[in-house]
Amino acid sequence: MTETVLIDTDDRGVATLTLNRPDKHNALSAEMIADLTDAARRLGRDPAVRVVVLTGAGKSFCAGGDLMWMKAQIAASGANRAAEAKKLAMMLQALNTLPKPLIGAVQGNALGGGVGMASVCDVAIGVEGAKFGLTETKLGLIPATIGPYVIARMGEARARRVFMSARIFEAPEAVELGLLARAVAAADLPAAVEAEVVPYLACAPGAVAAAKVLARKLGPTIDESVIAETISALVDRWESPEAAEGINAFFDKTKPIWAEGA
Repeated sequence: MTETVLIDTDDRGVATLTLNRPDKHNALSAEMIADLTDAARRLGRDPAVRVVVLTGAGKSFCAGGDLMWMKAQIAASGANRAAEAKKLAMMLQALNTLPKPLIGAVQGNALGGGVGMASVCDVAIGVEGAKFGLTETKLGLIPATIGPYVIARMGEARARRVFMSARIFEAPEAVELGLLARAVAAADLPAAVEAEVVPYLACAPGAVAAAKVLARKLGPTIDESVIAETISALVDRWESPEAAEGINAFFDKTKPIWAEGA
């Protein structure tokens, strides 16, 4: 079986963490969620790792939650839904609290949870031509577990421009919204990411980790109670008739009832 994530660390201590389901547009399956959580913890504990770069294999950065995984939640028990939602939430928190700089190299489209993955990075650089969107509401869902990180990255006022509408936006607007720091030509992405990496190699690793902890404390609170609220919100939507309608319509290649005439 193909590994869902790949880790490659160079002799400087720069680790590249690659989402590796290119045939599925790097959608977040249960296996990938578990593998990302484990990777974040291992990279965080490794004293040889100075910086982590998060990217995706293939054309897409991350298409969000795997729809087969989400469809399974519609039929699952309440306890199973809550457990799966918690795994997703804790994966995001593991990346957000990684005690190393996390640089996003967004080499393709980022939709739904992919926007969340970019938001947990300390800085994200994207390619011109990439498309972005919080597309959950088209499926009768909401951007729940990713919500705290998206709001922290964009700020509430900017986030509300795209948080509920499922509108697709392009890289220049992603910069304007604060999701991306820069948008560059695809050929220039490696150099742009390297420019973010290099300064950290002259910094004391312990000081960098402590500064990141302080930044998180001074920013919007994302603690156990906030995470628990997002888990509950996601489970509530998985249990809703709208979610069943939206996800089934996607697989049946039909329009959900609310999209008639759209």
